[in-house]
Amino acid sequence: MTWIAESYAKINLGLHVLERLPTGYHQIETGFCFIEWSDRFEVMQAPETKLDISDEEIPTGEGNLINKAIRALDRYVGLKQHYHIKVDKRIPAGAGLGGGSSNAALTLRMLNKIEKMGLSDDELIDLSRDLGADIPFFIKGATGIGRGVGHDIEPLDIQPDHWIVTCFPNESSSTVEAYQHCMPKPEPDFDLKKTLTETDIEEWRYTLTNDLEQAVFPRIHVAGNLKDQMYEFGAHYASMTGSGSAVYGIFDQDFVATNAYKGFLDLNLPSNLTRPGFKPDYGIYRKD
Repeated sequence: MTWIAESYAKINLGLHVLERLPTGYHQIETGFCFIEWSDRFEVMQAPETKLDISDEEIPTGEGNLINKAIRALDRYVGLKQHYHIKVDKRIPAGAGLGGGSSNAALTLRMLNKIEKMGLSDDELIDLSRDLGADIPFFIKGATGIGRGVGHDIEPLDIQPDHWIVTCFPNESSSTVEAYQHCMPKPEPDFDLKKTLTETDIEEWRYTLTNDLEQAVFPRIHVAGNLKDQMYEFGAHYASMTGSGSAVYGIFDQDFVATNAYKGFLDLNLPSNLTRPGFKPDYGIYRKD
């Protein structure tokens, strides 16, 4: 029996780096929402645990977050079976789109369902806290504002009712390096929640910032150029997502967004077009 599901990417609507913590992590504040970029999972019982990923450049050893999620779940409740997990990898790695965290979260959700463990979302979040800061968002599957190191999510309907074009510049960004070269700012110039809930998207370019851009753009020039290109294509707002290097633009009209999307594809840059008000399909389906 095979189980299938989609593992969706995210983008960050603003990202404030507030404080560098003694643990090496950072106190942040950011808006999380979804885009239609996704990896496809197929999970089936097997004699031994095996992970296959279509992108051969992504290691499938113990350090992979999917394998870490399996081990964490096994330690927490004990797995009854072994599984062969196949991932059709479409979300670029090192892009700030949360692909690894999304994969880990879906692994936990799928095995919880397949083995009928009955663990709640909060229990899955508890056992995953050491795996990745974005995982709680992907387990909950709802937009909101992440605080602390990203674990604490305030549910909030901030999915833009606009077209979103996301583009990866074919150059990965290191999360560690991005945060190392960023200067924390304890008191941001603008209130993130107020901006996302009360300000028109046309005004966001003046009030909504990703503090990690200052650390990434000098090292990955093409990412900064992509942001400029988004505005040239007609975006109301453009930003790098997460620690980069992917950049997204928010567009009002479908033909303008489609033109931008096709323009980036013509440059051989992996890109995605997300519909207004997009909601991910969080179903886990049995394929007989």
